[in-house]
Amino acid sequence: MRWVVTGANGMLGRDLVGMLGADAVGLGRADLDVLDLDAATRLLDGADVVVNCAAYTAVDAAESDEAAAFGVNGVGAQVVARAASRAGARLVQISTDYVFDGHATAPYAEDAPIAPRSAYGRTKAAGEWAVRAEHPGALVVRTAWLYGAGGPCFPKTIARVAAERGGLDVVADQVGQPTWTRDLADLVVRLVAADAPAGTYHGTSSGQTSWHGFARAVVGAAGLDPAIVAPTTSEAFVRPAPRPAYSVLGHGALRAAGVEPIGPWDERWALAADEVLGQSASSSSPSR
Repeated sequence: MRWVVTGANGMLGRDLVGMLGADAVGLGRADLDVLDLDAATRLLDGADVVVNCAAYTAVDAAESDEAAAFGVNGVGAQVVARAASRAGARLVQISTDYVFDGHATAPYAEDAPIAPRSAYGRTKAAGEWAVRAEHPGALVVRTAWLYGAGGPCFPKTIARVAAERGGLDVVADQVGQPTWTRDLADLVVRLVAADAPAGTYHGTSSGQTSWHGFARAVVGAAGLDPAIVAPTTSEAFVRPAPRPAYSVLGHGALRAAGVEPIGPWDERWALAADEVLGQSASSSSPSR
């Protein structure tokens, strides 16, 4: 089976290409402009499965340049979907928790109404719509709170800042599911292997925690005292784009398709920590 992964230089793309090995072709931004239908049609020809990881993920920058975000997340998703459809390939579109408003108090079901509050969320929601219109057989996989060894992410930043400052404040009123990109890559492969029905799935770890709770786990894994991480509120860290207060996603569609969800976030972090934090010295600000 021949896989093509767009956005192959990002954390998820790198893990997915690495997992698939010789079966995968990775296309980064220099290889494919996702706004170029002719190029996409040519490069995706012969693919059996296309995974679209290409995305504009600068959440705050999108607030002042929504057109640029829409180009990649909306139009780009449509282009990839159309090219995948022409190739007769199965399509997996990676989406986000930001399509929801974050006001829920129980995990969001896959068919819960979307109500994005940010430019990033609106453009990713547009991408979902475009993919479903262009490629009815597609799998839309929403994820959240991604971290991995292949790029900047929350754990790397937290570990570095904690070591440099000896303490830090982290918001405790935003709740979600920290998710290792390697686990998400594995889930995508398992969904395709199971010939899962077309539709929307949630690719996040099980359980939930706050950013503060996750930061304490990160600091502990880095060999520091978790007590140096103090809780604070979102009001203390106002950003251009609103963050969902509640980003817990349900996994009912996975179970219905006979696919096991990713395990508990804390157990998965314990397995991922050494690999992810091993590159913390070269990290910068998180991408999500």
